Amino acid sequence: MSEDLQQKPGTSNRGMQRFIIYAVVILVVFLVGFVPMWLKARTANNALAEIEHQLFLARTQNDLASAVIDARRGDYEPARQAVSRFFTSLREEIDKANSSSYTQAQRQAMQPLFAGRDELITLLARGDPASSDRLSDLYAAYRKIMNSNP
Repeated sequence: MSEDLQQKPGTSNRGMQRFIIYAVVILVVFLVGFVPMWLKARTANNALAEIEHQLFLARTQNDLASAVIDARRGDYEPARQAVSRFFTSLREEIDKANSSSYTQAQRQAMQPLFAGRDELITLLARGDPASSDRLSDLYAAYRKIMNSNP
C-alpha cells in the first residue's frame, strides 16, 4: 500500500507537467495564428480611418460645390440646403479639435467663413441672384484653405 501512495504523487506530478506542456503548446499555436491576424486588422483599421477622413473632406467640398452650381442655375432651395449641410458638417468637424479631419491651421483659417453664413443662407432663401457670387467666393476661400500647406 505504501508503494501505491508513492506512485500516485509521481504520476500526478507527471500529469501536471503534461498538462502544463499542452497548455503552453496550445498557447503558442494560438499566438502564431493570432498575432498576424491582429497586425492585419490593425493595418486595415488605419487604412479605414484614412479613407473615412478623405471621404469626409470630399463630401464637405461636394456640398459646397453643389450649392455653387445650384445657385448659378437658379435652384436656390437645393443650394440653401447644400450650403447649410456644408456649414453644419464644417462646424461639427471643427468642434472635434485634435481629432478633426482638419489641421489646427485649417481650423483657425476656417473661422472667418462662418461670418457670412446667416446672411448667405438668407439670400438663398429669398432667391437673390447675388448669392451665387457669394457662394463662389466662399468656395474659392475654402479651396484656398484646403490647398494650403498644413
